[in-house]
Amino acid sequence: MTVSSSTDPQARVRPPLLAMFLLILSVLLVRAASEYDPYKILGVGRSASQAEIKRAYKNLAREWHPDKNKDPKAEDMFIKVSKSYEILSNEERRSNFDRYGQMDDNQPFGQSQHHGFRSFHNSFYFDESFFHFPRSRDFADNKYMLHHAQFNSDVLPGSYKRPYLIKVTSEWCFACIHIEPVWKETVQELEPLGVGIGIVDLGYERRLANQLGAHRAPSIIGLVNGRVTFFHQAVVREHLRQFVENLLPPKLVEKITDDNYMTFLENWRSENKPSLLLFDQVPIVPLLYKLTAFAFRDYVRFGYVDQGETHNSRLLRQFNVNTYAPTMLLFKEDTEKPVDIIQARGMKRQIMDEFVSNNKFLQVPRLVSQQIFDELCPVKQFHRRRKYCVLLITGEDPAFLPGNKAFLDFATANKKDVLRFAYVYQRQQQPLCQALFQSQAALSPQVVILERRSQAGKVQYRSVSGGWNGSDDDKYHLHEQLELLQKDPTYLRSDATLPELNNEMAPIFIIQWMNAAYDYLLQIYDDLLYSNWSEMMPILSLIFSALFILFGTVIIQAFSEPGESEPRQSKPKPQTKPEDDASSRASTSSRAPKKDFVEVTELTDITYTSNLVKLRPGHLNVVLVLTSASKNALLRKFAKEVFSFSGTETLHFSFLNADKHLHWMPWLLRSARQSSHSDDEEESTDYTGHVLALNGYKKYFCLFRPVFTGDDPSDSSSETSFSSDSRRKSRSRSRSSSHSRSRSHSREDGASSRRASSRATSIEVHHKLDRLGLWMERLMEGTLPRLHVSAWPVLGGAASNTSTES
Repeated sequence: MTVSSSTDPQARVRPPLLAMFLLILSVLLVRAASEYDPYKILGVGRSASQAEIKRAYKNLAREWHPDKNKDPKAEDMFIKVSKSYEILSNEERRSNFDRYGQMDDNQPFGQSQHHGFRSFHNSFYFDESFFHFPRSRDFADNKYMLHHAQFNSDVLPGSYKRPYLIKVTSEWCFACIHIEPVWKETVQELEPLGVGIGIVDLGYERRLANQLGAHRAPSIIGLVNGRVTFFHQAVVREHLRQFVENLLPPKLVEKITDDNYMTFLENWRSENKPSLLLFDQVPIVPLLYKLTAFAFRDYVRFGYVDQGETHNSRLLRQFNVNTYAPTMLLFKEDTEKPVDIIQARGMKRQIMDEFVSNNKFLQVPRLVSQQIFDELCPVKQFHRRRKYCVLLITGEDPAFLPGNKAFLDFATANKKDVLRFAYVYQRQQQPLCQALFQSQAALSPQVVILERRSQAGKVQYRSVSGGWNGSDDDKYHLHEQLELLQKDPTYLRSDATLPELNNEMAPIFIIQWMNAAYDYLLQIYDDLLYSNWSEMMPILSLIFSALFILFGTVIIQAFSEPGESEPRQSKPKPQTKPEDDASSRASTSSRAPKKDFVEVTELTDITYTSNLVKLRPGHLNVVLVLTSASKNALLRKFAKEVFSFSGTETLHFSFLNADKHLHWMPWLLRSARQSSHSDDEEESTDYTGHVLALNGYKKYFCLFRPVFTGDDPSDSSSETSFSSDSRRKSRSRSRSSSHSRSRSHSREDGASSRRASSRATSIEVHHKLDRLGLWMERLMEGTLPRLHVSAWPVLGGAASNTSTES
């Protein structure tokens, strides 16, 4: 075997050069990993707590902020500090860094800056600056970066006060670089007007991008009232401005002319808001004014007057408005004179916000929601910053208007920082009035002075004696008590816990549902129009599934035979509907009836075993004994008496036809006497109207005997005393719960029973169950005597044979 060696000099040089290159690469990697240690940048140890990390971040951010530190390296250092805090403040990212040295889920620490290397799919790539790629993010964009937690805690709730314009971008996005100049111009124009700006990195904040529904970069999103809208036009500054304006709800600002300005100003009473008029010479409402109206739409009504139109001349003359500069007039209860005026050529958003914030409420606003109550009458925080609320409780009728006007005049003349005047309508805020007046309705208007002590509703208050009718004496008396209150804070000696106020301005449920449905349909239309199929697939799948099930059912029914579609009907149970007054004793039952009828099952050879012999433990079957002749009358009366107990789940109701099963009742009573070793006389053979409560599991029953309490018109006057005596004895026998073992069935009772049975009229049958309701109450209480049997008799011939043998 011969060994050949290469004499090529280049072949000998390549391995050492390759090894040297790999060694330099490894050194650079180690140096890059060790150089950007977030713990070292923040100056904290690896066991530092979140409070220490946050404290170190605040100190370093204050030190290296580019606006305060003019060092050329301040910008890079500030970004490093911010990135380090982002990693260490998130426990998951901090754990990944501690274990694997990984600084982020998708990209390494400080990837947007001059870092040597970046990891991607377990491979190494040089930084874009190595190939002289332009940086995709500068420092100006860093303050607009949104994170998932920040978006849900700040941006999403803030979208109910101002619209947000959000750009979705990512690294290595050349289209994002292309729209960057237009984006910067738009931000510089819209941000001073009050539009919120945000930037989402698609690779860095994947979770937030999925929440917004953004799956590609670049994307521009509008956010208003928590609703996301995508921008689909060409990225031009005018289009973006119009897009933001279209995000705002319509009719934020009302166009005011000479014809409707008085109606607009006089609606303060129904709307419970001040009115603000803006005078300007442009024909359309400025976007700045719309954004201000959107931010304060819950407090102030906004109107716009075009000074260039000729039919507004009377309005301009009345209020003496200067036509050379934009002017804002704010009106409250007085529609003839504004309470505040502002006029400036360059109207700024900050000036407008301050102007409106100082005039958010009327002189004496009406408390229509808990939010207004919290802002007008805040909870006491410090002893020197007490706020007292002077509350007028009045009515809505025109008769109360003079008193309300007098209270407004008093509030206007007694303005103080520690006093807040307001009023409520007693009919609209009844829980509040009941808490203040100890559940006693105020017949006349009352004035209450209160101070809130906690967010839970605790207040200290005092009611002004004598009521309020607006007279001079009432004003003097109220002024005197307010003076005493400021001298002695303990003047408020009563305390109470107020409930949350009713929101009188909240839209009804159907309006809320219609608005939600409109937004949902609009979103579906937008997704269909611009083919956002990834978001539409679940909805389309649901729609097609519903259509498939619907048409499948129709086709099956169309091709099926007519006899197959009809369900088999079982033997119906007799259902008897009670009388209209059957629920008079509903309070005595353990549960309210679930139906407006009583289900009564007939005991037959088929239902006997399940309804009695194999009845579940704890359940009772209340059985009515009747005949074919008395069936209708007794069932109607039976349903009336037991209706209030039909809601109890452990009670079942049945009836037994004595004509079909003659020997069942005699055998049951004899078996009960034998078990109790009693020698009572034979009972009557007529068991019509008897009611038994049978416990099939423990083999005992309770017996109710019929009682005749009605008056028979065929009786003579001579028999009246005898019938009365018989009824008295029968009632006493019913109250003793029909003791089968007692001696209450004497020969006299037997004689009276035979006399009553001789008068077998329809009235007697109807009155046989008059005392059943009282007996049912005692049954539910468990105070009735129980008659035990060794075994239950059977129905039919078997029962007859057993009875004969006995």
